[in-house]
Amino acid sequence: MTSRDFDETIRTGYDFEGETILLGAPLLDGKVTGSARVRVPLSMMNRHGLIAGATGTGKTKTLQVMAGQLSAAGVPVFLADLKGDLSGIAAPGVSNSKIEERCKSIGVPFAPSPCPVEFVSLSGETGTPIRATVSSFGPLLLAKALDLNDTQQSVLSLVFKFCDDKRLLLLDLSDLRAVLQYLTGEGAAELATFGGMSKATVGVLLRKIVEMEAQGASRFFGEPEFEVSDLLRKDPSGKGIVTALELSDIQDRPALFSTFLMWLLASLYHELPEVGDLERPKLVFFFDEAHLLFEDASKPFLQEVEQVVRLVRSKGVGVFFVTQTPKDVPADILAQLGNRVQHALRAFTPDDEKALRATANTFPRSEFYDIPKALTSLGIGEALVTILSPRGTPTPVVATLMAPPTSLMGPIPPADLQARVLASPLHKEYATAVDRESAREVLEARAKGAGQPGSAAAPAPGSHSAGKPAAGEPDVARQIGKALGSPLARAVGRELVRGLFGVLGVSSSTRRRRLW
Repeated sequence: MTSRDFDETIRTGYDFEGETILLGAPLLDGKVTGSARVRVPLSMMNRHGLIAGATGTGKTKTLQVMAGQLSAAGVPVFLADLKGDLSGIAAPGVSNSKIEERCKSIGVPFAPSPCPVEFVSLSGETGTPIRATVSSFGPLLLAKALDLNDTQQSVLSLVFKFCDDKRLLLLDLSDLRAVLQYLTGEGAAELATFGGMSKATVGVLLRKIVEMEAQGASRFFGEPEFEVSDLLRKDPSGKGIVTALELSDIQDRPALFSTFLMWLLASLYHELPEVGDLERPKLVFFFDEAHLLFEDASKPFLQEVEQVVRLVRSKGVGVFFVTQTPKDVPADILAQLGNRVQHALRAFTPDDEKALRATANTFPRSEFYDIPKALTSLGIGEALVTILSPRGTPTPVVATLMAPPTSLMGPIPPADLQARVLASPLHKEYATAVDRESAREVLEARAKGAGQPGSAAAPAPGSHSAGKPAAGEPDVARQIGKALGSPLARAVGRELVRGLFGVLGVSSSTRRRRLW
């Protein structure tokens, strides 16, 4: 096969109509060959993908390239910044001789261009604080964050079921502690219709909660809860806003931030309408360090992840997992990732060699490349690429010299980041925590009522008189309506459902109209 045959193959495979994301130029025998370029149709960016490769081979820069072009095309982006080195996406890039040489090879001028960025944080230390309530987080995700075994997870699910039926809102971890203590004390009899729970298991749950609080998670659970509609915004010029979740301060707590990312995806699935195939996605979600999500995960958890990934595409959301090797991702989920950007792998040990062979087997056969050899000979900023064409078929595998980001490759100064956070409209909305009446207050009110001589005990959680909420009990319809922010939701807020991961939602009739 000649270089002309190669160029024609790439041109035929990657010649798409409409808007595209430029990845780079094709390589043959280590050199840029021909005039064809490697591109991804914008309409295929919700078909999910994988960005993989050994540490230091260019995964983060590939993510930055794709995020920058998506934003410029008007597509909002969400990304997790684990090391703090992606904040430069908010600043224009700085040229140097290597960048100029690469741009010349690819045949595109270097045009420095920043993205509009919202910096958010689970701790509130490196971005606008974002929170989720314990109720909406759900038992399966919380069990993963707490590292519970199957028995402990089943008990936690029982507690959530009790709270849902008794209309007790779990807003923060103190609410969950209060309910656990109540159910193993004066409220033990109320579990008769739900099944029992051992004090030993409850003791483990309480210790896990205290441990999570000691790690700072109490700042994450609570209100105001983050609204996923805030991920779908554009700036006044029409660019998609990049929401960067800054994780450098909690990168040692992977169970918390990885399960939070799945909560976001599950919430997007619950709240967005079905849209089918769009010319451009509503949102592209980059899931960095994806292996952390799957480590020691239970079978039910993995099944729910697979279902979320499979279904969220129909809502116009594309998901890209970023990790070292494809074997980090379970096979059933990997099968849904049709867009592949595989950076170099290194084979220093027998396990590395096994991973290399497994990775090579995930690519279509190529008449131009020895895939295992190519995977180990790629340089920094080079990758093997195959994507899905608009017809849904894999494109030819091509070694690619990846385009450089047009935004800054490196972090912006901390003072600049903090100034951007304080100027953000999201900061005004989410910065101040709110502590509303919830399970802890209801149970405390009941205990005080029962302890006063000569006074009637406060009604049990969930009991009613004349069809009205009991004294001290939160009106769940009102509170969910307030959380969802619409009169329609307030009217039908009693239609509680727990869907994927047990995440709390409402029936489709109560979805916020402002999302679409």
